[in-house]
Amino acid sequence: MLEPTTPVQFVKGIGPRIAEILAAKGISTADDLLHYLPFRYEDRVNPRGIAELRVGEMATVIAEVRTSGLFRTRRMPIFQMTAGQGRARLKCIWFNGAYLKDKFQPGQMLALYGRVEENRGELQLVQPQFEILAEPEGDAEQKAAESLEIGRIVPIYESAGQGKLTTRWFRRIIHSALENLTPELPESIPAAVRKRMNLVASRDALWKVHWPDAGESLNDLQSSRTAAHIRLIFEELFFIELGLELKRREQKAQTGIAFKLNDRVREAIKKILPFHPTGAQKRTLKEIAADMEKPYPMRRLLQGDVGSGKTLVAFEAAIIAIENGYQVALMAPTEILAQQHYFSARQILEPSGYRIVLLTGSLEDDRKREIRRHIAQGNAQLVIGTHALIEQKVEFDKLGLVIVDEQHRFGVLQRFKLMKKSGEGDSTARRASLDRTAEGGRPHMGTAGGAHSGNDNIAAEPDVLVMTATPIPRTLALTLYGDLDISVLDEMPPGRTPIVTRRVGDERANDVWQFVRKQVTAGHQAYVVYPVIEKNEETELKAAMKMYGELSKKVFPDLNVAVLHGRMEADLKEQVMRLFQQGKIQILVSTTVIEVGVDVPNAAVMVIEHAERFGLSQLHQLRGRIGRGAAKSYCILMTGGKVSEEAERRLDAMVRTNDGFQIAELDLEMRGPGEFFGTRQAGMPSFQVANLIRDRDLLELAKKEAAAVLAGPNSEISQSEIDNALRHMRTRWQKTYGLVEVG
Repeated sequence: MLEPTTPVQFVKGIGPRIAEILAAKGISTADDLLHYLPFRYEDRVNPRGIAELRVGEMATVIAEVRTSGLFRTRRMPIFQMTAGQGRARLKCIWFNGAYLKDKFQPGQMLALYGRVEENRGELQLVQPQFEILAEPEGDAEQKAAESLEIGRIVPIYESAGQGKLTTRWFRRIIHSALENLTPELPESIPAAVRKRMNLVASRDALWKVHWPDAGESLNDLQSSRTAAHIRLIFEELFFIELGLELKRREQKAQTGIAFKLNDRVREAIKKILPFHPTGAQKRTLKEIAADMEKPYPMRRLLQGDVGSGKTLVAFEAAIIAIENGYQVALMAPTEILAQQHYFSARQILEPSGYRIVLLTGSLEDDRKREIRRHIAQGNAQLVIGTHALIEQKVEFDKLGLVIVDEQHRFGVLQRFKLMKKSGEGDSTARRASLDRTAEGGRPHMGTAGGAHSGNDNIAAEPDVLVMTATPIPRTLALTLYGDLDISVLDEMPPGRTPIVTRRVGDERANDVWQFVRKQVTAGHQAYVVYPVIEKNEETELKAAMKMYGELSKKVFPDLNVAVLHGRMEADLKEQVMRLFQQGKIQILVSTTVIEVGVDVPNAAVMVIEHAERFGLSQLHQLRGRIGRGAAKSYCILMTGGKVSEEAERRLDAMVRTNDGFQIAELDLEMRGPGEFFGTRQAGMPSFQVANLIRDRDLLELAKKEAAAVLAGPNSEISQSEIDNALRHMRTRWQKTYGLVEVG
């Protein structure tokens, strides 16, 4: 009998060599194999007759190979095959189909799946998926296998190992594994939860998700809404949420820093405010401050649309830590964003006497050594940098708050490494800095009613504030940031006017440049954004450098035009940014390095060339660079050549709304959660059966039920059931949960 934990190589028909191929698909145990679900199903109970087919529909047809052959044209080889049912004929064609030359033999039975089209009055399938069901003279084993493929609803699996492990192979192996699976499959979800959710038994779910009953709704199967699918989806989400809830409780048991928020600290915060904060900024600061006062570490996500004022809230949180005698680290994903934060911090915080340093990888070694020494001695109160902050050489004297900007670009482990730098400085450095304070310097070990807020334990975990300018749909936030409490900035600072977004074809380029000139003449500044730096002949994109030359010499020879891209030296980038911020550059030709970081209130126009090549969130982030002042701002999306259907949806969304949360929902829907963040980098759970877009309702229920289970034993749930669920979570789901874990 097979146990769920049995290594996959010991499943009948697999062995060590095939197990290596399966490992690349994340399949290492029998349980993983059984959770490798079909991506669609075909109804072969009553296969469609060729005469019943309708143009435009997706259809499955079981037919016999009649003739086939390869035809070479000037452009490409085309493979054509004619299949038949009695006298009815159906043509199938594959472009670039030379690989099919010896694939088909007259008399073979095929299952064909594809969109029905019409060509000169004849029905055909173009590029259909196919499966050879039987050879003209099949052997006994092959005839037996047909029972899995004809006369029933048939599961279709993604192939593996460059197509060596076909859907037919998976069908046979999974069916055999299910037949040999132990009948005593333990239930890990408490009985009360199963009853409340009306969940079928685990073993039944596994059987029916692979081999549905003949009467099962094909629509429910394709949309993963059968009782079997719901059981497996809920189970996966339940144990992920159980792990996250456990993580939250563990964090609250850790030793943190109970920062004090007294009148002195409040006055220090008021002193830096350049304008009256929005209601949302006040609310989020209150939530952050309340967390920082607690004796366990804060873990909070500050989420807000571009331009909503996250940086100011983060600086206010930094003041609380600094005034309590602690250092603050702010980590940004790129040097250009780290530099922007550094400029902003100096402008806002330095007048109050706070000491700020910037540490990035491009600094000269001598300069880096000097900055590291200031950090270790506690002279630097706010340390801003890139991943250079987590290098082993960097030691903090007394780290109290970690601020991570655009966290999904880092990865969870990097955040964890920075958190662990608390208290790495030695006591000698701390004593030396305290001595300097006594000699009359500004107290870096703050005096907010007690130098260390009554907690001198250098092993205490620092508080963590994660900022993201990518509005994250609630469903994703519950999982990606499941270990964090969430604050949302859902209000824009006063004086901001909505950005007008228009889409035009590049044949109207002259009109666009005239509009840009008109805006610049009126005293505003403009961005012109390109997707690449150097010309790529394959994609035929306009290169930023080439267009910079054309715009500066031919189109705007009388204006100050500059270029900014990621391969420029850091000093030169800084110089260009500063000149643009000062208004000395009127038009900035740039690649996407300006997606985050550059804040120029006077910039009122953005032209995005080849806008169809950009992702939706990226377009929204770029647009967020304008509209930061009182002037009406314009974003012009220029497109070139044919625009795909998906790109049309992206461009339409940009023209229709400025709401980042609406845009994020659509972007998530179009790309899926993995691509939305870059799954591995983001620390997204590697889901086997769940889909965060499709299953958001089940995720909410799973979160609620997980919290109820961890609330402790009661009349419905016993301690043994709780222990069993936690044990199962740590063994069965540790691989998935580990990706969410943040330390």
